[in-house]
Amino acid sequence: MAVSDTCWPDSPLDAVEVAFAALTCDPDPMTLDLDELGGDCGLSGGVMALPALRGWLLAHPRAYAGRDRVWRELVLRARLDGPAWVVVAAGMALPALRRCAGQLRVGWSGEAYDVDAEILTGFLAALRDRVDLSKPAPYASLCMAAWRAGYELRRRAGDSVPVEDVEHVIGPRTPTVPYGHPDLLVRRAVSLGLLDACDEQPYIDLRLGRRAIEPIAAAMGVSVDALRMRVRRIDERLARALASGLLTGVASPRAAADLAASAKHRDRTRLGRAGTCCGNATSTGAAA
Repeated sequence: MAVSDTCWPDSPLDAVEVAFAALTCDPDPMTLDLDELGGDCGLSGGVMALPALRGWLLAHPRAYAGRDRVWRELVLRARLDGPAWVVVAAGMALPALRRCAGQLRVGWSGEAYDVDAEILTGFLAALRDRVDLSKPAPYASLCMAAWRAGYELRRRAGDSVPVEDVEHVIGPRTPTVPYGHPDLLVRRAVSLGLLDACDEQPYIDLRLGRRAIEPIAAAMGVSVDALRMRVRRIDERLARALASGLLTGVASPRAAADLAASAKHRDRTRLGRAGTCCGNATSTGAAA
């Protein structure tokens, strides 16, 4: 069955179920090879249909290691292998998302589908960027993000106060000027040489945008572990600069010279590593 041939329901969660069924049905269903996830986690081996895998996980709620292996793989594929795996991940989580929706609809006076949509949006945002795969229980983090999104919708609805004429509202309405805004501090760190220009956008995406690290590392051509170490070193440099007032004050000529020298040293180190890797690849190719 092609996804384009289906009749789409109004409910966002029902639509996920329809799309999931279309992607996992014969003659060419999407599956997961459990042998690739490694042993000793309680999962049966071989290629498994995704609806059957979802049922197995529901029937074994204490299979923590197996669930973590499955969801790390699903999140990684959703981030790197295209939108079909995003739908698959949402379909695999659908029982939990429906449970959240049922709880949050109690006493809700708005449209039920609004809660569904907000829950799904929170889940997809966490799937795309928020969940750190180096930490345990990624599935729990995804479900909690979905719950928080739905809860926040209810909280906003409860806190809203109708106003007849906005021009008569008393109090300031002008946004606060972002003195010391993180984006500006990162830009200043680049100008001082604390942060290399090539690392500026990846650092903003990871630390301020809370984006997923895997696609960023792939685009930069480095491993995830290497990028994590690089970002941690940047964190340390920025923390020291903030603590000393260097990042928010005026840098002395001596401090600026020292920072420039450190930046040049980092550039030479990276160029040396890149040259070593290229030399090793060339030698390997010649030997072959």
